[in-house]
Amino acid sequence: MPNRDIKTIEQVMKHAKTYLLEEDILFIQEAYDYAAEAHAKQFRKSGEPYIVHPIQVASILVDLELDPSTIAGGFLHDVVEDTDITIEQIEETFGEEVAMLVDGVTKLGQIKYKSKEAQQAENHRKMFVAMAKDIRVILIKLADRLHNMRTLEYLPADKQRRISNETLEIFAPLAHRLGISTMKWELEDTSLRYLNPKEYYHIVRTMRQKRTEREAYIEDVIKEINTELDKVNIESTISGRPKHIYSIYQKMSEQDKSFDEIYDLLAVRVLVDSIKDCYAVLGIIHTCWKPMPGRFKDYIAMPKPNLYQSLHTTVMGPGGDPLEVQIRTNKMHEIAEYGIAAHWAYKEGKSASNQSFEEKLTWFREILEWQQEAHDAEEFMESLKTDLFSDMVYVFTPRGDVIELPAGSVPIDFAYRIHTEIGNQTVGAKVNGKIKPLDYKLQTGDIVEVVTSKQSYGPSQDWLKITRSSKAKNKIKQFFKKQRREENIIKGREAVEREIIALGYKTKDVLIEENLERVFKKFNFTSEDDMYAAVGYQGITASLIATRLTDPLRDQEEEDELSATLDQLKSETISQRRPSQQSATGVEVAGIDNLLVRLAKCCNPVPGDEIIGFITRGRGVSVHQKQCPNIQSEDRQERLLKVYWQDQRNAVKQYYVKLEITGFDRNGLLNDVLQAVNEMGTNITKVNGSADENNIANIQLNILIHNKNHLQKVVHRVKQVEDIYTVKRVLS
Repeated sequence: MPNRDIKTIEQVMKHAKTYLLEEDILFIQEAYDYAAEAHAKQFRKSGEPYIVHPIQVASILVDLELDPSTIAGGFLHDVVEDTDITIEQIEETFGEEVAMLVDGVTKLGQIKYKSKEAQQAENHRKMFVAMAKDIRVILIKLADRLHNMRTLEYLPADKQRRISNETLEIFAPLAHRLGISTMKWELEDTSLRYLNPKEYYHIVRTMRQKRTEREAYIEDVIKEINTELDKVNIESTISGRPKHIYSIYQKMSEQDKSFDEIYDLLAVRVLVDSIKDCYAVLGIIHTCWKPMPGRFKDYIAMPKPNLYQSLHTTVMGPGGDPLEVQIRTNKMHEIAEYGIAAHWAYKEGKSASNQSFEEKLTWFREILEWQQEAHDAEEFMESLKTDLFSDMVYVFTPRGDVIELPAGSVPIDFAYRIHTEIGNQTVGAKVNGKIKPLDYKLQTGDIVEVVTSKQSYGPSQDWLKITRSSKAKNKIKQFFKKQRREENIIKGREAVEREIIALGYKTKDVLIEENLERVFKKFNFTSEDDMYAAVGYQGITASLIATRLTDPLRDQEEEDELSATLDQLKSETISQRRPSQQSATGVEVAGIDNLLVRLAKCCNPVPGDEIIGFITRGRGVSVHQKQCPNIQSEDRQERLLKVYWQDQRNAVKQYYVKLEITGFDRNGLLNDVLQAVNEMGTNITKVNGSADENNIANIQLNILIHNKNHLQKVVHRVKQVEDIYTVKRVLS
């Protein structure tokens, strides 16, 4: 269940005073006061004053005992995005460091994008690039996301699912890679609650039913371990290890097991003072109970990339039940719980800088490399998901060094991870002493030796299809970019020209110096030739370049048509206007009845909705709901005009509406929904239904209604159907 323990500013400050200096307390108090004033008239969906959110974010950061600048950034993280205050004002008041942190977590809300997906990808790219410069950016963002997940209940169901999916896809894996398990588990468990409530609550209920029996078993195990450790004078702290709901769900789903078949529900954790004691405890555990084959992992000798260290073993415990035991030092436990935050903890007035720790996170520095190579945000995010958030394999060099690669990597990925030139000169590979093909998928524990030749002609284009890591793909593309530059320039230019002609434009009108310079700067090319070369070696598509090159011509065409339509409207005089006739749409435009009027399909307005007219290119006026997102941008405001619903009392016209319905996927659910709609005397024009792997049914209904009051009655009736979660009107 989400943590709704709301901290007050007094509680946050009281905790901060336990480890910060007096001058630091004054600094973060000033940040709070500044944020409280900026958000004074704002409220959250929960109805709480908006400032409650920054306080909870700062509270999470204080719990991690982070430095004053990070805590100030937590208080101020939404000020620039949600108020009129600028980054420059933040910098002037709180300094460059805090301004940089706030800017790193601020969304790019002022820039226009072709889609919500593109905007979200660009937001993520900005955040990760800022994170590559200062890790504290992501600590603030994770705290922000954690509190948002705790209050997700106040959002509509579709937003709950979208945010939960994003959390599982981006933020929980990131918390894992940073080693912050306390955040990771809560983010995952809360996401599951909204994505699959049926399975979530089933696991919760089952755990509660078996809790007494499980706790008694663990208590007996702890007593026995304590007795054995006392005999050899090893001081320890032993506790039952909590099993998290999402982890149980994953194992049940991936291994097709029931709750009772999950091995590590019974688990204990042993904390000791030294590494020597860790291995001594392991020997004692294996003496007491028989270890299960293949279930021992030594993360002390070979730490995980997020610096996690521990010994894991599973034994046949008392009664023959599988028992998992984790053994680690107290320092290892601190890192296991708080990860990177444990290294950034601000204690005894020390600076938050920890250069030696950052150097250990080699994957972290590669983010800037991907930023330079990727031509758009979506490509950047795909690289990030592949290399940071996918499962990993760990292979060895012949000298015994461990190399981490994305699961599915081949020897070529390994070669490029060692060095670019080794990758370029690769002609073969040996895995565990045997020759293997270059498309062999590496497994954890493999010892890999790359065979190179100075006479090699370099990588093949086919390597792009079999490599998994972003680094290998980028280096291969760079090779072709350098080796065949002239050829790629010619090929790229021809491809772009073909696309321009296909779009209906003349190349001489499009390929002008001003236009070319604008586009190659947009995609971070240093020259026109670089742009064509990138198209030639498939670094970017010709269609994308052609579309951006022709944007100004399309904009001009739209301006010309708009101007003509506005002139037509202005030419209408009061004397020319006649009493309006009942229109086919039921909408009139300020008394003008000789203008084409249609209802917009993106939001499907119905009588009772607040509406606005939008002057289209050559198709008269389209009528939208006032809140329709397609007419909200500033550049569209001059094309809006007032429109009105005509008297509907004698109207017989029906209006198209799309409903989206979600519920538990049971037998007969769809029939019950259709029957409920028919009871309201409502025509159904289209039905679509599907169910996901979590047994969440999603039904789309297209219906015909008379007005908004009629629609509300239909929605109310459908909500009464058993097992229905949400009913909403779709505006697109």
